Amino acid sequence: MVDAPRARKLADRIQQIVAEMLERRIKDPRLGFVTVTDTRITADLREATVFYTVFGSEAERADSAAALESAKGIIRSEVGKQTGVRFTPLLTFKHDPLPDSARQLNDLISAARAKDEALAKQSEGADYAGEADPYKKSDADEDETSDAGHPAT
Repeated sequence: MVDAPRARKLADRIQQIVAEMLERRIKDPRLGFVTVTDTRITADLREATVFYTVFGSEAERADSAAALESAKGIIRSEVGKQTGVRFTPLLTFKHDPLPDSARQLNDLISAARAKDEALAKQSEGADYAGEADPYKKSDADEDETSDAGHPAT
């Protein structure tokens, strides 16, 4: 087991190497617009999970996943050369669902805002159904409570 800061540094370095490899060296036509979002490594530094997103459709996402899987050996070899660790971690590529979740959440917030605006427009010229203050007290009730909270005798 290694300390957490060292593992985090190695994970960050692996993320940089993988991103550079995807940008410059991997020329697979199936590889779409891939962004490496995060990398996590186990405490024993044996396995690294690389999270990525793909801009495009489900078909492009599947093609990019296949391209990453086929290039895994070349990428791992380059990670080993550039990091200099005794055992190069096994790489696993995993699609990151966070941007999709964020997009869905933004859509829900936009829909709620639109409904709020429609309700505000609808209630613009509206009046109260009854009194403006339904909790208004009668004059007799006010006299009883005006004596510092003591009821009248």
